[in-house]
Amino acid sequence: MSNFNHYETLKVSNHASQAEIKQAYRRLVKIFHPDSNQDITDNEQIIRVNAAYEVLSDSKSRFDYDEKLRHGQEKFHHVRQKRAESAQQDYKAARKTRKDIDENIEEWLRLVYKPVNRILSTILNSLEAQIEELAADPFDDDLLDEFQDYLASCREDLKDAQIKFRSLPNPASFAPAAAHIYYCMSQVGDGIEELAYFPLSYDHRYLHTGQELFRIAKRLYREAQESVS
Repeated sequence: MSNFNHYETLKVSNHASQAEIKQAYRRLVKIFHPDSNQDITDNEQIIRVNAAYEVLSDSKSRFDYDEKLRHGQEKFHHVRQKRAESAQQDYKAARKTRKDIDENIEEWLRLVYKPVNRILSTILNSLEAQIEELAADPFDDDLLDEFQDYLASCREDLKDAQIKFRSLPNPASFAPAAAHIYYCMSQVGDGIEELAYFPLSYDHRYLHTGQELFRIAKRLYREAQESVS
C-alpha cells in the first residue's frame, strides 16, 4: 500500500463524488505538467497524481482502497483472516439441507433483490422524461421546482433501496449480483447529487455528468440482472 493518501494527493475529501475527483485530477495535471507550467516540474508528483486518479476513478478499486484506509494495513490483514474464517463457516454451512439453503435464497430474492430492483428501475428509467420536461425551459422556476422535487423523491427512494439492501446478507451464490447492485446504487447517488447542482448554477455540465453517472448505473443494473438469471 502506498505511503501517500490518494485523497490528499488529489486534494479532495474522502466523500468526494466521481465528478469532483475527475475535476481535481485535471486541475493538478495542468499545474504539474511541464508544458503548462515550466516553473513546476515535479515528475514524482505527477506520478502520484496519476496513481491516485487510477485508483479513485474506478468504483471497485476505490471501494477496496477505502477499506484499506479505514482499517489500516494491519487491520486489512485481519479482515483477510476473517474472510478465510468466514469461508470455513460457509463450508460448514454447506452441510445444511438443500431445503434450508433454498429458503435463504428465496428470502433474499423476495425481500431484498426484487424490491431493490424495482426501486432502481423506477429511478433509472424516469430521468430521461424529467430531462425532456426541463429542456422546454431550463430557466423556468416552476420546471426547476418540479425537477428539485423529482430529485428529492429519488433520494428518498434510493435511501429505501439502501435500507432494504442492508436488511439481509446476500447468499454467497449471489455475491456478483449484490456487488453490481451496491455499485449501481453508488452511481445513482452520485448522479442525483450532480443533477442537484444544476438548479443552483444553471451549469449544463452538471446535467451531462449526472446523466453519464445514470448511464453507468444502468449498465451495472443490467449486469446484476444477468448475474441472477
